[in-house]
Amino acid sequence: MASEKIQEKTERPTWDEYFMAITALVATRSTCQRRQVGAIITKEQRILATGYNGAPRKLPHCQEIGCLRNQRNIPSGERHELCRAVHAEQNALLQAAAYGVPIQGGTLYSTTQPCVLCARMIINAQIHRIVYQGDYPDDLARTMLEEAGVELVRWGE
Repeated sequence: MASEKIQEKTERPTWDEYFMAITALVATRSTCQRRQVGAIITKEQRILATGYNGAPRKLPHCQEIGCLRNQRNIPSGERHELCRAVHAEQNALLQAAAYGVPIQGGTLYSTTQPCVLCARMIINAQIHRIVYQGDYPDDLARTMLEEAGVELVRWGE
């Protein structure tokens, strides 16, 4: 009976479906109290780097010491400088840089639309395509990515 289940043919996910599912799993490592975000960078159907949002290496996470942005009632999308976390997209870019992995021409998958800080880095890293799931209140990021010719794909549309 188990062999019958193995032999049942299931539809293979598309590459975007596959990578978005992995991105959602990466987000579960996040230590942010507001929003769990995951990102992966791929090229030629290979995962090159992953990242999730959280405090810099060896520093206490917000889960341990609290969220300054929550304490000050700062709305989403504002006052990024008051956040301890490195964004998921930034962590993926930094991971690639730390290990010398070339990502030019790659695709970045993210559970959330990148903010303007991440958008600037993504543009300079020469990522050509972004597939994202959730919206983020940052019109400037979208404008800059579009001006730079980065293809933006809202997952699920």
